[in-house]
Parts: sequence; C-alpha cells; structure tokens
Amino acid sequence: MHMERPELRGIRRLTKNVVDRTAATVGVLFLVPVLLGIALAVKLTSRGPVFFKQERVGRDGETFSMLKFRSMVVGADRMVEQLAEESDGNGVLFKKKGDPRITTVGRVLRRYSLDELPQLFNVVRGSMSLVGPRPPLPTEVERYGFDMHRRFLVKPGLTGLWQVSDRSDLSWDDSVRIDVRYVENWSLTFDLMILWKTVGAVLRGSGAY
Repeated sequence: MHMERPELRGIRRLTKNVVDRTAATVGVLFLVPVLLGIALAVKLTSRGPVFFKQERVGRDGETFSMLKFRSMVVGADRMVEQLAEESDGNGVLFKKKGDPRITTVGRVLRRYSLDELPQLFNVVRGSMSLVGPRPPLPTEVERYGFDMHRRFLVKPGLTGLWQVSDRSDLSWDDSVRIDVRYVENWSLTFDLMILWKTVGAVLRGSGAY
C-alpha cells in the first residue's frame, strides 16, 4: 500500500488562485454599495475604527493580518479573560452567546456573517482563499498536533466546511478534523459545493454568535 501526502501544487494551485482572486475582485466591485453602507453603520453607531485587524496563521504557517468589520466594542480582545469562565465555545476557542462586547450593529453583522466581507480583500491580496480551512489564531496553532499542520498546505478560507457544519457548535476535535478533510479532498467542484451550502448556512445563521 502506498500513501501520498496531500498536495495542492502546479496547475491545481494555479487554478484555485486564479478562480479565488478573480471571483473576489468581482465580488468587491459588485458589493461596493453594501461595503460602504456597513462601514457607515459601524462608524456612526459605535466608537472606534470601522475595521478590525487580527493576526491569523495562513498557508505554510505564515501569519497575516485578517480583516473584518468591527462588530465589538474597542478593547474587546482584552476582556476575554474576564469572560473566560462563561465561554460557550469548544474549550479552545472562546465563544459566548449574548456576548456583551458585541455592538448593536455587530449583532446583525455576525448573524448574517456580514462582518466577514472585508476578507474578500485578503483573498484579492492572496493571503486567503474563498474556500479553505478556518484561519486560526497563533494561540490555537500552539495546541496543534503533527497531523493538524496538514491544514497549512492550503490558504485559509473566507468560508469552508466549518462554515457549513454549524461553526461555533463544533467541538475542537471536529473543527480540526473538518479542516484536514478539506485539504485531503480538495477539488474545484468541492469548493463550489461549499460555496453553495454557505449561502444556506448564512441565511439560517447556523452556529453564528
């Protein structure tokens, strides 16, 4: 029996990159009015910047700055320790239903994943894909075992199997297993299927909080 390490190279990688950047560019141009409207809503309803930047780990373990519309009060990241015991997450990722740090507009943005739209710029720049593993924090990567590093063979995605699998309701082991499954079974058809299912997941707000 012969087993090969999953790879995404050559024409397969080129195809994914071209599709990602082209679709993201078209998406940004098409969504300009929506992006401007959300930016204005964030700016007028709470103090602080419109965008929230956070360091995430991408392909080959390289870090990059991921963009989101700010959906929480300024300094929310420094309040995690105070709320840690009330986490509804999976033991590694902090998540809280009814999180007091989330702004009024932020609740709507997160409910329909609109806060994620600026990641289209990450896709255009080449640090993310439209579809891929969830972009992890450096503190999460410190807990990874050897097999988990296979997820770094591809770029993290704006959406992925995690997005269509109840997101925040997944256990830590399940969320990592799903990422590795994606890497080992990648195809353009698989990406299109996930994008289609993402629409339904976003409209349902499944696992979004």
